[in-house]
Amino acid sequence: MIGDLFTRWAGEASAHAGQVDLLVLGFTLLVAALSLPVFVLMVVFALRYRRGRAANRRHPINRNVWIEVSWAIIPFVLIVVFFVWATSLYVDIYHPPDDAIDIQVEAKQWMWKFQHPGGQREIDELHVPAGQPVRLTMASQDVIHSLYVPALRLKRDVVPGRYVSMWFTADKPGDYVMTCAEFCGTDHSTMGGRLVVMAPADYARWLAETDVDRSLAAQGAALFRRAGCSGCHGAAATVHAPPLAGLYGRPVPLDDGSVVTADDQYIRDSILLPQAQIAAGYPRIMPTFRNILDEAQVLQLVAYIKSLANDPPSSQSPADDHPAGGRPPVEQGR
Repeated sequence: MIGDLFTRWAGEASAHAGQVDLLVLGFTLLVAALSLPVFVLMVVFALRYRRGRAANRRHPINRNVWIEVSWAIIPFVLIVVFFVWATSLYVDIYHPPDDAIDIQVEAKQWMWKFQHPGGQREIDELHVPAGQPVRLTMASQDVIHSLYVPALRLKRDVVPGRYVSMWFTADKPGDYVMTCAEFCGTDHSTMGGRLVVMAPADYARWLAETDVDRSLAAQGAALFRRAGCSGCHGAAATVHAPPLAGLYGRPVPLDDGSVVTADDQYIRDSILLPQAQIAAGYPRIMPTFRNILDEAQVLQLVAYIKSLANDPPSSQSPADDHPAGGRPPVEQGR
């Protein structure tokens, strides 16, 4: 039982975890190899040359430059090798593959909420297919949280006000512990769950059997109409507002002369902090939805706008009717 618990907690569930373990083991052996002779010689010299012990204390001076250089150069080269190795692993976790499954994560006291592209929702459980890259786009509803999956050797802080991402490829089916590694309030210790890695066929079956009304993008499209966004950003709108079709991933010139990329964070800020970055050529008339929409709804809108990325800029989404009584647009003036 204890062995099974240890396997679930610290077992390897991905190739990245194996690389991290190998890096830590190799660096530990390097530190031991560099430190052990020092401590061994300290004990030997303390015993051999202690006061009162008959010993020759007048050894000739050895001026072999190569010996002196080697004990500085060799450890330096080895440490540089480990630095390059560790840096490559660090850089890799920030560059997910293009074919990664994009799962939205909302952290709040005291639970993890996950939503798959097809609209399947989970709380404190995350089902993923083995061998398939998965990208988590995470946001916090309240305080700082930290998603930690020991079996993946991955941990990422989820900070309010910004999107953070983490990706992995779990290659060993099974159940693995998932927890919050940042103190987030009185019930912090209960904020956990499990990562369920499934064979691809089983994962496809789980998706099909899970009840879902609409995909994440479809939910965003409905919210887009309901919030009145299409009144200014729709094809038939008379308000001078940026078109959203084909926006995601493109450079956006701002009125201050700078240029930003329309990524997830930019779209989120456009909804909640519309006056922070104004698109060039558009008026400052976009209202904030900061106290109107929660993080889950913002994620839905972001997913919807991302779904328009391949549409030509001249076209617009089908959600272009101005709903009666709707609020001003989400992205107006951006």
